[in-house]
Amino acid sequence: MEMENALRFTAHRRTAERKQSGGAAPGQKRNGREAMECFFHLLFLLCGVVAVAFVLFISIYLIISGLPAIREIGLVKFLLGKTWAPTATTVEPSFGILPFILTSVYGTAGAVVLGVPIGLMTAIFLAKVAPPKAARVIKTAVELLAGIPSVVYGLVGMIVLVPAIRELFGLSSGACLLAAIIVLAIMILPSIINVSETTLRAVPQEYEEASLALGATEIETYFQVSLPAASSGVATAVVLGVGRAIGEAMAIIMVAGNVANMPGLFTSVRFLTTAIASEMSYAAYGSLQRNALYSIGLVLFLFIMLINVLLNVFIKNKKED
Repeated sequence: MEMENALRFTAHRRTAERKQSGGAAPGQKRNGREAMECFFHLLFLLCGVVAVAFVLFISIYLIISGLPAIREIGLVKFLLGKTWAPTATTVEPSFGILPFILTSVYGTAGAVVLGVPIGLMTAIFLAKVAPPKAARVIKTAVELLAGIPSVVYGLVGMIVLVPAIRELFGLSSGACLLAAIIVLAIMILPSIINVSETTLRAVPQEYEEASLALGATEIETYFQVSLPAASSGVATAVVLGVGRAIGEAMAIIMVAGNVANMPGLFTSVRFLTTAIASEMSYAAYGSLQRNALYSIGLVLFLFIMLINVLLNVFIKNKKED
């Protein structure tokens, strides 16, 4: 009797499940799940292919658009020339971009030298030292800093920072490389802080407990155990910061002076990005000047790719070690 009741209950339950699923058999449900899995696999693959296709398209377009001017001007004259005067009429036009290259290198390096230590110390404070309430307040401020448009950074720098540098150092104009470095250092802070903090929080607690058990202080543990363990993530944060610094144009064009000079700390300068942004709007279509701007874009693209490759190789070597 009990066996019959159990069989009857099982049959009723299967019937109810079949009604809820629209009368689909288990095999049909399994096929539906497999079809859904296949669909999402294809969707993810398509998204990945689209991302790679965008990179390839940009690369091919820059190569096709940038090579004609380099061939006409000459690679050495283009990369090592010290004078940029594409619209000169009294003398032969010049298309040397060495001042732009050196300015971008110095500006990015200066921003990294200023921004990385500050961002790293802030990340350590948020992840390891700060009380929860203070950490929440600072974290919110960092997130707001990341959401501020670059033109606002440039506007504040032009109104506040540039006059301050002019008065402090007795210059005729405070729009110089130093102002650009300070603005870039502030702009890369959110990327460095957010990624570094996440990486530091992911360090296993056992590492720090073992260090403290061996007699190390908390500060020694943070710098000698936690930070080396999170070095790959910190390097990734630096990569993101470098990419932000190199690719910035709007804020820099407002505080750097936008003059094609050889770089000096208190000299008005022009970056690779600002050279493109400032002249592309009035360069005649099909002219050598416009093609040279495409070539600057190609140089900038290759420059960013080279830095990313070198830093990624460094990260890979650190992981292997």
